Amino acid sequence: MKKYRIGQIVPSSNVTMETEIPALFRSRETILPERFTFHSSRMRMKKVTKEELEAMDAMSLKCAQELSDAHVDVMGYACLVAIMSMGRGYHCVSEVNLHQETIANDFPTPIVTSAGALINGLNVLNAKKVAVITPYMRPLTDLVVDYIEHQGFEVVDSIALEIPDNLEVAAQDPMNLLEIYKRLDLTGVDVLVASACVQMPSLEAIDLLEKEIGIPVTSAAVCTTYEMMKKLGIEAKAPIGGRLLSGSY
Repeated sequence: MKKYRIGQIVPSSNVTMETEIPALFRSRETILPERFTFHSSRMRMKKVTKEELEAMDAMSLKCAQELSDAHVDVMGYACLVAIMSMGRGYHCVSEVNLHQETIANDFPTPIVTSAGALINGLNVLNAKKVAVITPYMRPLTDLVVDYIEHQGFEVVDSIALEIPDNLEVAAQDPMNLLEIYKRLDLTGVDVLVASACVQMPSLEAIDLLEKEIGIPVTSAAVCTTYEMMKKLGIEAKAPIGGRLLSGSY
């Protein structure tokens, strides 16, 4: 029985990434023999503003060092908007920088950023046109939309719930997404990103949304888990909720 250590670089006010990602890995444990433990290092951030996100991102290298000390098998940077607000394509820069920290600490570790994972997940799903729900203020949501479009996708529509307090983001009821999505124009959309934020809960609603609207539905957390599994070299079917572990798309 193979055991894996999952490392997460987490905003100090994030309480969702350490619930949704373990929940997906625990689901895997019910059908496959691998086992997982979870280990976090935190970056200070309370308000989701560009200034706080930039200051927080500067702390990520120290977090990578700390997790590398624990010899984790994969490391995830758990804040999509922090990466996307730093400029187009920044996930590539961040992933290289974090990996270099693990090399310097004599334990090279695969790196996943939730921003890069979402982009990779949309590519796996062969998405061309997407719709996005975020909890961010509109200016940050616009940065996320621009970032996704720069990666080659068309964002047909987006919702910004405009919640600046990160703990309030975590307190959102994921089942509200079953009503929120109805404000989107889904004409021609290939994939719905139900939560472009690893702090806004969505896991309980993803499969219900997909059943209701009839197109693939994913989230930053689901894509991050999928990418972590791929980096670990273990089977992952598709970055879509309940079909992460089985089935096709």
